[in-house]
Amino acid sequence: MKNLTLRNITRACQGTYHGNESLLDREVAGVTIDSRKVEKDFLFVAINGERFNAHQFIPDTIEKGALCVVSHEDLGDTDYPYILVEATGQALLDIAKLYRDSFDVKVVGITGSVGKTSTKEMIASVLAQKYNVHKTQGNFNNECGLPLTIFEMNEEHQVSVLEMGINHFGEMRKLSTVASPDICVITNIGVAHLEFLKTREGIMQEKTQMFQDMKPGGSVVLNGDDPLLSTIGPVKGSDPIFYGLDQDKNVIYATDVEPLGLKGTSCTIHLPEGSFSCVVPIPGIHMVSNALAGSAVGSKLGLTTEEIKRGIESLPSIPGRNHIIQTDRLILLDDCYNANPVSMKASLDVLNMGIGRKVAVLGDMGELGPDYAALHRSVGEYAAEIGIDLVCAIGPMSKEIAEGAASDGTKALWFETKADFLAQTKDILKDGDNVLIKASHGMEFPEIVEALR
Repeated sequence: MKNLTLRNITRACQGTYHGNESLLDREVAGVTIDSRKVEKDFLFVAINGERFNAHQFIPDTIEKGALCVVSHEDLGDTDYPYILVEATGQALLDIAKLYRDSFDVKVVGITGSVGKTSTKEMIASVLAQKYNVHKTQGNFNNECGLPLTIFEMNEEHQVSVLEMGINHFGEMRKLSTVASPDICVITNIGVAHLEFLKTREGIMQEKTQMFQDMKPGGSVVLNGDDPLLSTIGPVKGSDPIFYGLDQDKNVIYATDVEPLGLKGTSCTIHLPEGSFSCVVPIPGIHMVSNALAGSAVGSKLGLTTEEIKRGIESLPSIPGRNHIIQTDRLILLDDCYNANPVSMKASLDVLNMGIGRKVAVLGDMGELGPDYAALHRSVGEYAAEIGIDLVCAIGPMSKEIAEGAASDGTKALWFETKADFLAQTKDILKDGDNVLIKASHGMEFPEIVEALR
């Protein structure tokens, strides 16, 4: 891997090398924290999990051909090289920073309370019309995931689109220092992670730390419809680029927005250099906002309006994220990757576009702090307010969702477990139903999707 010699790695993570010094100028073939993925000449970084000590797997990685390991435990005299560091988690970030800086690529860093992944996919789809794009895969957006994403970068890539997820103070700088973004995108400031960041102002304070690591001459792209983000002034001497549905507040905006049911939304997007009509192929008004973010970044990186339009309209859907599945009985809206009150309500809006009976299968939302009951209840009340026909709530906290819906006159059922719900689906669901499936990741609602499809 480019620039990743054992000598450079040792220096980058301020470690102490133990082993044959003739190997110091050898480059590693890959970097992993999963002993099962080690291949010949890989670097294994031993990061302990909640339930295991990764250092116990070191002998296995050497047998598989690892060139070196990074350890925060003194391994004593060994017949293989290792780098002793103070903390292997920080070492992984330091090594990723060394590798990222080896490439002359434009980096787009994305954060926000809701919609990071769908915005990342939209931006990547747009930029792929002109560039060879590297992007975050899956949910590899935290202190381990971001470095592993960066290690997938190669010399052919021209642009990297990196998602950065945080839920504690101090985490953003760890990520943004590694990413060194040229363009910083923030989708919104919602109520996700209030348990740790306390207030929406606290969330904005933490997420905007990304600006400190923006490259000189970089750009900030913000959702101008967000009441907190819209207050941000110049960053490092440059005005933010605001996008949104409100044409009076934003330089990049949409008009003629027309929902097309679960087929998506048509709209006209306006940029300083011109406007174009397009169909955003995934349903939901929030996807129009994502298309505006993609347009803003595409415009900044020199794409034509024709290229931006093509990128928006060729956006693929992702399992677990507004993924439409047509079965022989039902139309499933698989949005079960994760959930918080804002994204729950946005998904209910998408469900409400369906033609026919609308059923919301909703589960517990995590990390909401002491107001979790009221926040769950508000989701049920919103479902009733917009006319969802049936709410099926699953999980201990979601009893509040059912009660909130029922209090406003909507039919609501509560189930303690997924198994309880699945045992009754033949009686509950009817042919032709539109069914939203959504909960926090820990609820493992993909099991429900698989059962219903």
